[in-house]
Amino acid sequence: MQLKDIYLVAYNAACCAGWAAVKFLTVQSLVKNMSDGGMGLFEADALVYSSPGVAFWLTIAQTAALLEIFHAAVKLVRSPVLVTAMQVMSRIVALVAITYSTEAQNQWGAGLMIGSWAAVEVPRYAFYVAALITGDATKKTPYPLFWLRYSLFAILYPTGIVGELSVFLAAAKDPEFVAKFTPAAAVLYGTVLPIIYFFGSPFMIMNMVGNRKSAFKKRFARPPPPPRGLCWPVDAKGERSSTKVNQAILAAAVGACNDKKSQAILKSRKWRFDYWKHLKALVEEQCTSPEAAVKIAQAGLDKAYELFEFVSPDGSAVSYKEAMSNTSKKADEKFHTMVIKGTGKAKVDKLEIPYKGGTLSGDKLKEQVKNWVDYGTIEPSAGEAIIKCIDNPDWINKNSDRYFVLLGAGSAMGPLLVLLSIGANVIAVDLDRPFIWKRLIGLARDSMGTLTFPVKALPETLKTDEEILESAGCNLFTHTPMIRDWLLDLYPNKPFAVGSYAYLNGALHVQVSLAMDGICRDLSEKRKNVSLAYLCTPTDLHLIPKEANDAAVEAYHEYKSKPYCMLLNLLSRGNFLRKNAQKPVPGKGGDYYLVNGISVAQGPNYALAKRMQHWRAIIARSKGCIVSSNIAPSTSTVSVMQNRTFAWAYEGMPYFKPYEIFAPETSNSVMSAILLHDLNDPSSSGNPKTQHSNPNQLFSYGAFHGGVWRCAYEIDSIGEASVFLYFGRLAQPYLMFGGALAALGGAVYLGSS
Repeated sequence: MQLKDIYLVAYNAACCAGWAAVKFLTVQSLVKNMSDGGMGLFEADALVYSSPGVAFWLTIAQTAALLEIFHAAVKLVRSPVLVTAMQVMSRIVALVAITYSTEAQNQWGAGLMIGSWAAVEVPRYAFYVAALITGDATKKTPYPLFWLRYSLFAILYPTGIVGELSVFLAAAKDPEFVAKFTPAAAVLYGTVLPIIYFFGSPFMIMNMVGNRKSAFKKRFARPPPPPRGLCWPVDAKGERSSTKVNQAILAAAVGACNDKKSQAILKSRKWRFDYWKHLKALVEEQCTSPEAAVKIAQAGLDKAYELFEFVSPDGSAVSYKEAMSNTSKKADEKFHTMVIKGTGKAKVDKLEIPYKGGTLSGDKLKEQVKNWVDYGTIEPSAGEAIIKCIDNPDWINKNSDRYFVLLGAGSAMGPLLVLLSIGANVIAVDLDRPFIWKRLIGLARDSMGTLTFPVKALPETLKTDEEILESAGCNLFTHTPMIRDWLLDLYPNKPFAVGSYAYLNGALHVQVSLAMDGICRDLSEKRKNVSLAYLCTPTDLHLIPKEANDAAVEAYHEYKSKPYCMLLNLLSRGNFLRKNAQKPVPGKGGDYYLVNGISVAQGPNYALAKRMQHWRAIIARSKGCIVSSNIAPSTSTVSVMQNRTFAWAYEGMPYFKPYEIFAPETSNSVMSAILLHDLNDPSSSGNPKTQHSNPNQLFSYGAFHGGVWRCAYEIDSIGEASVFLYFGRLAQPYLMFGGALAALGGAVYLGSS
């Protein structure tokens, strides 16, 4: 156990003891006054605060909670600073009211508030102690404590809120209290706080409902299956942890050129929060020269192949490097090929982009592209690529000779639907799950395209759709060498465009990215006429054009003087609304401009998974391979919108120009258009004949980033502000009505005193 953990155990244990004292004294007071004094519950509640010891221990226990804001600020815990501060300060304002107002102390709501607070805090702090000691807050904490932590709120939050409101209103009409804190205290406690509670309380309770659902789901989740296929290596503790491996890969990468930066990565003790700084240092090191960029990329991938394991069904393991160096010739260790030719009657013969309920093409699409470019939502090079695709319909109509290999064919962000609609040849690689293939095959049959996919049985033995669905598909983790071998032998001499579109959460994302990389590496190096395709995320570190950086500077000057932005930046001590534009990085070929789009909450595994794709892209391009690797915009996919915080932030982000959040069908279509451009236009940035001062400039062009590059603020610093804006806009009509109602009620209440 680290020193910080020892401190947190001591802190939480002390808080638990303090609240236990409050709870004991509260219960003792209630029992004494109700049994011995013959009082009713409300009468006894009114005497709780004045009982010996209650006020002292309440003040100590609740004031100690101020340290939780400090813990979040210095990242001792993973709680958001602003949310923690709001939660703690809502208690502090109530504590001030009950401490300095005799009216608030001697009414039934005081006892209800104190009892509710104590009843919820004792198990909460005890739960934290258990979680720190066991090292697992989900599965190893005692179940009774776990249940209390995630269940008591259903009763105690509403009772606590009612008690707090009664304290606020009692203090607001207490002349002595108002005189002590000026008349503004009456407005704060009698009007402002009740309005905030009216709108904020349901949100807080529903947030806990969501937390409870998530915690119980994790607690009773089935244990993972035994490791098979591509896996994280086993560490000294016998666990397959990602942190040290993540650090080792990035350290090996940058260490190929700068040992000092490599050692800094290995020495990091707060990798979860500091990884972005080291990733930025790595990209800056790549800027020193084209040779350094490629050398770092190769070293990073080599280290990943060396560290990751490939586990056979019998449990034996070899390195991923060794697994991918072998080619199996056994009959039961290869895939067969099934082909479905679509019979749809309609074929799209021009570029069409679904957008806001309509479909744009031709001049109307050109006009919209110009609007996006002028607004700053996309880069001019992305606009040029789309317009060229409009002006060259042959890029859409003549794809009969090219095969598009989609690794993760069913991905929400992949080009499957667009490619099938234009009659393209698609080679689909996706999980061996019948429901997945029922959808994919159905889409292919309804189109003019062709779908080729792997099956485990000989095609001639599959007589029914049910048999095809049961046999179709593969697993990128466990079948990686077999998939590679199948694709190497498939359609000899035909040009392939191999796209990596599979996505998984957390550490699995690194695994699937590495699995796809092994396939892409061997196809691009062992087959002729192979191109690679990637969808880059806007939440990453990229080299950007100077014009984009200049636009971000101009936007910053516009926004920094707005009261809302000034207030949030001040209250967060500069953590919110951080300036987007960075100082240029000098290197061979001139100065390079960076955008830090990393969202720290996505974690180091997400960053590593996307970085490995960057590495493969520049390595393959350096070897003569066409690479289409463009930034896709923030998109309202189902998986993203299921995360309530992301969904709320997406609603508020367009306040910060030039952000726009796109629907999946729009993102799919525009990124497919840029892909077709890159594959067909010899002057595209992905063509190895196009000269760049640095290989990482591959990602500077064709960026449909949704506004990330040209916004005033870093994307990771506008999330909370966007959420506040969304709820503010949503609540505006209710605030007006609630404010008038609360003001009227407060006036009547104060007038009656």
